[in-house]
Amino acid sequence: ETEGRIPLALEAMRRMKKAVGDTTALYGLVTGPFTLASHLRGTEFFMDMMTETDYAHSLLAYANEVSMTVARYYAETGMDVIAVVDPLVSQISPAHFAEFMKKPFAELFAAIKRAGAYSSFFVCGNATMNIEPMCLTKPDCISVDENVNLAKAKAITDRYGVVIGGNLPLTTVMLLGNQQDNMKAVVDLMDTLTPGNWIAAPGCDMPYDTPIENCVAAGQAVREPEQARAMIAHYTAPDLKFEGALPDYKHLAKPLVEAFTLDSATCAACAYMLAAAVEAVKQMDGAADLVEYKFTVKQNIARCVAMGVKQLPSLYIDGELAYSSIIPPVEELVGRIRERIKA
Repeated sequence: ETEGRIPLALEAMRRMKKAVGDTTALYGLVTGPFTLASHLRGTEFFMDMMTETDYAHSLLAYANEVSMTVARYYAETGMDVIAVVDPLVSQISPAHFAEFMKKPFAELFAAIKRAGAYSSFFVCGNATMNIEPMCLTKPDCISVDENVNLAKAKAITDRYGVVIGGNLPLTTVMLLGNQQDNMKAVVDLMDTLTPGNWIAAPGCDMPYDTPIENCVAAGQAVREPEQARAMIAHYTAPDLKFEGALPDYKHLAKPLVEAFTLDSATCAACAYMLAAAVEAVKQMDGAADLVEYKFTVKQNIARCVAMGVKQLPSLYIDGELAYSSIIPPVEELVGRIRERIKA
């Protein structure tokens, strides 16, 4: 509580609580046990869950003690909601979630409740298959990004009395769009959802340069949806055209691995998928190439459309989808690349 950057974070929370706490709900964000364990262990932790299960459980238990401790610090400063940020949950199966994650997350959300705060479970990527397992850990809210069909997810969370948050597109709408795009995103989402138990929110951390006016527009659409509908009644968003040319995949000198990410610098799932690709290509000793396309660049968004990329993060090999929202074992990825050489 008195070491590292924690005192700075706690002081910022106290100041925010004093300044706006009477009118604004404040979130304190805690790294979840799965992502924290992965930060400590690296990409090997995914293999640990298959080959070193006792070690994986013990590391998760240790990481969860840290998460619970930090959550208590935040609650004591007056944070109304403690959000457990664990983007890597989208990268594992429901069976692995049940085996490794149900117990630590249930303990964590129970601890947050005892501390007098609400809890939210933040996850990135296509977490659709784990929405119900997440509900079973009993958070007050689950927040998802644009990779998840919000209406289908809400049908699940409603059965468990869990609020759902999301999932305004971060880049295409909030960062690169205009006020009308943001209003339209809100009312379009609203029209697909059953009433109640929804927090209109960005799918994840807003990009740094998100225009303030876009946030204002989204907020206005939440508070005055009929007024927003009237303002966008005749609006059509401009088409985004890909101005480059895709590689000639059938005639490449060596295999090309393409990583399509939200942003590997800020998205943990993206970072681990890219790290697996970097290590795999390194092991190829110059026999394969690797490029990353971040969704924060407008032409990369257009490239995703041209390629038919449906989920982020994804890995393509020679223009063909290899992994979507799943972090591959390095040796498996190396094998997939070698298959392209033989072909």
